Amino acid sequence: MSKPYDVIILTEHKYVNPKHIDTYTKNVLYEDQLVQNALNNLGLKTLRLAWDDTTFDWSTTKAVLFRATWDYFHRFNEFSQWLSRVTTQTQLLNSKDLILWNIDKHYLNDLENNGVHIAESLFIEQNSTTTLKTLHQTLGWKDTVLKPCISGAARHTYKLNLDNLEVHEAVFKSLIKDEAMMLQPFQHSIVTKGEVSMMVFNGIFTHAILKKAKAGDFRVQDDFGGSVHDYKPTQEEISFAENSVKACPELPIYARVDIFEDNNSKIAVSELELIEPELWFRHFPEAANVLAKAIKEKMTHEN
Repeated sequence: MSKPYDVIILTEHKYVNPKHIDTYTKNVLYEDQLVQNALNNLGLKTLRLAWDDTTFDWSTTKAVLFRATWDYFHRFNEFSQWLSRVTTQTQLLNSKDLILWNIDKHYLNDLENNGVHIAESLFIEQNSTTTLKTLHQTLGWKDTVLKPCISGAARHTYKLNLDNLEVHEAVFKSLIKDEAMMLQPFQHSIVTKGEVSMMVFNGIFTHAILKKAKAGDFRVQDDFGGSVHDYKPTQEEISFAENSVKACPELPIYARVDIFEDNNSKIAVSELELIEPELWFRHFPEAANVLAKAIKEKMTHEN
């Protein structure tokens, strides 16, 4: 049976027909349009929908491409059920296996086992009875960052030190009942130099941006006042990002590799984003064409 659509571009409901268009929404619409135009220019029939659209028959498209599905981690159970259904009806870009692997930050262990340098990390499993004080005493860490293993947009991300552990013990105890957490030494260069996002499509680097936290903060996300700057990476950084992507269980069609200089002055991965990362097409529109070509080649090869 022929399918009327080639690619559905997935977003979240509030970005489908927004009534109020602020700068953030404008960026989402513009970047989705760049991708849609690039796909259309290659002769692919596309549509843009919310991932939770209950009226659409997902079996009528050859593939779905995750873009601004940014509410998924607030609706994780619902999203997981939807993912399991849709993966039986169409091709997911990136694949369900990659998405499930990347959702949980335990994937950093896999990267490290495959030779990729990551930030020093301790994973604290759900229902652990340890305390923040015990962890810091055992590890000898003074300044740290605590965050959930399944998270996004800096949800429940806390900067800790030996003076504020007691204040955070209650929230830690509450969180660890429901989910695994991770603790990392605070990386000082993220404040002084920032974090670099490297965009990699089908294993090939295209462009990068530098994210900097606002004065007095450590979170580089624009939700918390962070700023974005053009960035020209070194060849070492490019090779590091491409090698990080090649260390995944399968090659992603798109990836954002967030890197920084760790406390030992080595390039390290802070996050590898394979689900719905902001890919900053507005800083390098040609990357939308690179992605579109990779998608068409993948669909042609696999069909």
